Amino acid sequence: MIPLRDTIPGRSFPFVTIAFIVANALVFLHQLGLGSVRGAAFVAAFGAVPAQFTGAAAHIAPALPPVLTLGTSMFLHSGLLHLLGNMVFLWIFGNNVEDATGHARFVLFYLVCGVAAALAHIATHPASNVPMVGASGAISGVLGAYFLLYPHARIVTLLWLGFFAQTVRIPAFVFLGCWFVAQFLSWALLGSDGGGVAFVAHLGGFVAGMLLLIPFKQRRIRLWSPVTGLVLP
Repeated sequence: MIPLRDTIPGRSFPFVTIAFIVANALVFLHQLGLGSVRGAAFVAAFGAVPAQFTGAAAHIAPALPPVLTLGTSMFLHSGLLHLLGNMVFLWIFGNNVEDATGHARFVLFYLVCGVAAALAHIATHPASNVPMVGASGAISGVLGAYFLLYPHARIVTLLWLGFFAQTVRIPAFVFLGCWFVAQFLSWALLGSDGGGVAFVAHLGGFVAGMLLLIPFKQRRIRLWSPVTGLVLP
């Protein structure tokens, strides 16, 4: 399922969402300009390496204080498809969450969700020396917030089944619920390394987004409870 757009128009210009997209694109272009060898060293230096946080890599001197890589890692990507996939999700879902939090608070909300996602990955992969990179943890937080904010919005989705493709409108709570379940099943089936994808970071970011939305949202915004189906203040 490939999301194309949602049916909730933004109430304000999404300055922050666009700024994050531009920042990610510029960093990726910088990576490409470095070439394969220097680009790999750049990712190793600015990606979040779990073993550097847990002491499992104490014999290796990091190029950057590990705590700073919690922020830098979410602006790095492993390839063009990785970048494009993340930016599509951020563009579709980010503007509405930015509306709900306000521009300034959305900056902090996004970054904190990204840090929470990275910490979830580190906690479950304490000995890993593989740098974790990508905006998907922070974007997962945006998805978690959207799940509570606009559960009945429709997500215009491209269904691709072999040679058959069709666009359908799927309720947001169904689309995002299926996305969350897919992340969990992928992690469970592929094992602790996630097949090279930080599925635990996706799960952690999504949950963090749901929880953090409550203090970060504007007062006038009401939330939907997936447990009771009621609107929460």
